Amino acid sequence: MEQKKMEWMPPVTFSTFILSLNTTALIHLGELPHPETQRKEVNLVLAKHTIDTLDMLKEKTRGNLSPDEERLLESILYELRLRFVKLTR
Repeated sequence: MEQKKMEWMPPVTFSTFILSLNTTALIHLGELPHPETQRKEVNLVLAKHTIDTLDMLKEKTRGNLSPDEERLLESILYELRLRFVKLTR
């Protein structure tokens, strides 16, 4: 039996983790197609949960992030919250 070749993934850093959560939120907000169905679908419950997760990470990592990491997290949260509010109006 052949062993499945591992796909290359970028190293896990705080920034790549935050960007991954951002992608997940964008999928739930219907901005990106779901990777399995290739359809854009809105799921506000999961979108809010992912945004809340990012906000929790912001609170728990306060004072421990580099300036670049802090800016990335702030800008992603700002953009996701705007998109969420637009969908819920």
